Amino acid sequence: MEMTKMNVGALRKALDRREISAVELATYYLDRIAQLDPQLKAFITVPRAEVLQMAAAADRRIATQEDVTALTGIPVAIKDNICTEGIRTTCASRLLADFYPIYDATVVAKLKQAGAVLLGKTNLDEFAMGSTTKESFYGLTRNPWDRQRVAGGSSGGSAVAVAAGMAPLALGSDTGGSIRQPAAFCGVWGLKPTYGRVSRYGLVPYAPSFDQIGPMARSGWDLFLLFRGIAGYDPLDPTSLPASVEAEGDLSGSIRGLRVGLPREFFGAGLDGRIKERVLAVAKVLAEAGCELMELSLPSMAYALPAYYLLAYAEASSSMARYDGVRYGIREGAEQGIVGMMTATRQSLGLEVKRRILLGTYFLSADCYEECYQQAQKVRTWMKQDFAAAYSRCDLLLTPTTAAPAFRIEGEAEDEPVLALTEQYTVAANLTGNPALSFPCGWINHLPVGAQLMGPAGTDELLLRVAAVYTENAPGEAVPERTARDVGEQIEV
Repeated sequence: MEMTKMNVGALRKALDRREISAVELATYYLDRIAQLDPQLKAFITVPRAEVLQMAAAADRRIATQEDVTALTGIPVAIKDNICTEGIRTTCASRLLADFYPIYDATVVAKLKQAGAVLLGKTNLDEFAMGSTTKESFYGLTRNPWDRQRVAGGSSGGSAVAVAAGMAPLALGSDTGGSIRQPAAFCGVWGLKPTYGRVSRYGLVPYAPSFDQIGPMARSGWDLFLLFRGIAGYDPLDPTSLPASVEAEGDLSGSIRGLRVGLPREFFGAGLDGRIKERVLAVAKVLAEAGCELMELSLPSMAYALPAYYLLAYAEASSSMARYDGVRYGIREGAEQGIVGMMTATRQSLGLEVKRRILLGTYFLSADCYEECYQQAQKVRTWMKQDFAAAYSRCDLLLTPTTAAPAFRIEGEAEDEPVLALTEQYTVAANLTGNPALSFPCGWINHLPVGAQLMGPAGTDELLLRVAAVYTENAPGEAVPERTARDVGEQIEV
């Protein structure tokens, strides 16, 4: 039984029929992590004993048929900025190397309640501040399709874990594209949900008005199952929406008559022409399925990146104030007094995190507040109005996820213009709070590329349904059977 070639539905049937136990399934993935991860660096912490305990508990539930859900016994990898009780949560930083949370994030609690098996904590850019997973104290995560290229970030570890078959499902977090960009680079599915549909309680904050936890998987149906398992109102999160997700349901249904917008600003300068061709091929498949295509303009997109950087860095400056050696973070230099201790403690932060804190502090200063911060907030309001006007004309938007395939680790990963191009199409969904989905749509030189669907708040399931229709009707070469889960054949182990 080749478990990496089975989707979650097939694994569910195998577990329920006792063709395999949850312990055997967890052991399989743990062994695969041990085999592949030394070269890919997708995981920071893999608590084998705790994993097998959770799997044994899942087997007992399955044996008694008590509270068995779609996720009971299914392994799920967790991004290491999501709190897990008793299992260290480092945010890929030396500052939190020994931080063991005393509570679970709401999404983790939901997964445990459903009987899922938490497989381990995945690598990320330090405090989720980056787009390469290169800014990690625990080492660079490599793309399983080409180990000389980045996996994307900041949820690169989760994307690689799924793409390389080290986990069937994973959770990431998305502040400006941190789920969707690595999903596109690694050839998997990634959803940035509507802001508030998934609780942020227990997510270590980077920029709280942007941050959102979301699922990553190898197929739309698997993604939907995980999304359904973590979404819903949470009284512990003051930004949580009352909207719920149906306990039952699927992604079937006609998309005939849906209006799909193609924004001009997403198909202009900077976009690799080959990605443009593949996204337009997605549009053609949707048109053949009965969708109406229309071209439109979103002029606010010209200011999206600077507004995002300014606001996110300002919020990061505030969020990071808690790491002072008293409340959180390793304590160093205590003999130097409070100022010396805080200074010494914060020297544990990486250069990229320090850069964003310093810039954010400047943006919030008296000299810059009105000219920078308030203007960026006005741009954000304009973007919300601009996108709302677009959605009055169409039901959803189709765009590229990234401007180019995964770039090389050496050289390009330090090039600021290249890094900016990886986020130019993703930040809009975080600025507006609307859902956005990245899904595989083809290949360029053996590297996967992704298309992005965006819609109004609350249309998360619609995006998944539309993408599922594309997958069902796409040409064979666009969605091949072979994936990076076969990476074991390419890596010397």
